[in-house]
Amino acid sequence: MFSGKNFSPQQLSALTAIALAIPIALGIYFFYPVWWVALTSLAVIFLSSYGLILFMVQKFVYRKIKLIYKLIYQTKASKREEFYYKSILPQKSIDDVREDVEEWAIQRKEEIELLKKNEAYRKEFLQNLSHEFKTPIFAIQGYVDILLNGALDNAEVNKKFLTNASRNVDRLVNLVDDLDEISKLEMGQLKLSKSNFVIQDLIKDVFESLSIKAEQKQLRLVIKKGCEFPLSVFADKEKIRQVLINLIDNAIKYGKQNGEIEASAYKIDGKQMLIEISDDGEGIGEEHLDRIFERFYRTDLARSRKVGGSGLGLAICKHIIEAHNQTIHVRSTIDVGTTFGFTLENKKD
Repeated sequence: MFSGKNFSPQQLSALTAIALAIPIALGIYFFYPVWWVALTSLAVIFLSSYGLILFMVQKFVYRKIKLIYKLIYQTKASKREEFYYKSILPQKSIDDVREDVEEWAIQRKEEIELLKKNEAYRKEFLQNLSHEFKTPIFAIQGYVDILLNGALDNAEVNKKFLTNASRNVDRLVNLVDDLDEISKLEMGQLKLSKSNFVIQDLIKDVFESLSIKAEQKQLRLVIKKGCEFPLSVFADKEKIRQVLINLIDNAIKYGKQNGEIEASAYKIDGKQMLIEISDDGEGIGEEHLDRIFERFYRTDLARSRKVGGSGLGLAICKHIIEAHNQTIHVRSTIDVGTTFGFTLENKKD
């Protein structure tokens, strides 16, 4: 049965053969009006035309289409693909082939765009990495040069410069440690040691460890009212501690003076728990939210350098949470504040 939209090679050949056979058979009947002669001529012309046209279409047109498919896949055809080329491909209509090629073109376009995007990220990452290393190295180099040029004999000056140099060495060590950790995370080498623990107790421990930093900005560290009831999760406690330290430390750095950092925990369903860390700081612009978990990504370069940090904290958080097969997200409004949230598995009996 003919399709009004898509013609297979057989349909196309049959339609063309009929278009040739009918006028010729009518012409024969006009000059030699014997019905069985005309009918026989119609059948012979139709069958011979159909066979010839189908052979030509499959031999030449689908040979070219086969080459197109091979170019698309760019691999030596397997036995399965050869069967496809010989048996299935010739049954397809030209429109089916066109749709396949268009679909392939869209996929290639998406892949190219992704590669371009990744290349841009790679260049930006290398640039940021270079800058992160240069800053402490140049500082150490400067202090050492000054000491070697005479300041070493001045007890007050040399102690100050050595202290500053030591601080920059610590920054380099922390940067290398963070890079090593995130490399392991990205390679899937993180081994989790999961257990049941009360998430509010861990949050309180982290609050206590960061209380001195918070007091310097007169920030209040609190658990949201109504979220005090102990909720247990099943996760790697030390890795989640690292996530909380990074998120709360960021909230302290970018929170406003005399502000508040609030932690909350909620049961989503029988399987998951949602933990959130909120601040009432200056917030993050919407244009940055999609990239906030990238390595070294800075929303405010000058201010980020001032407050310190390796720029890898949020990327590490993301990888740790994803290693738990969970998700992490952020929502923020300028001059209102920022909330980071992540899910964890409920405790196991």
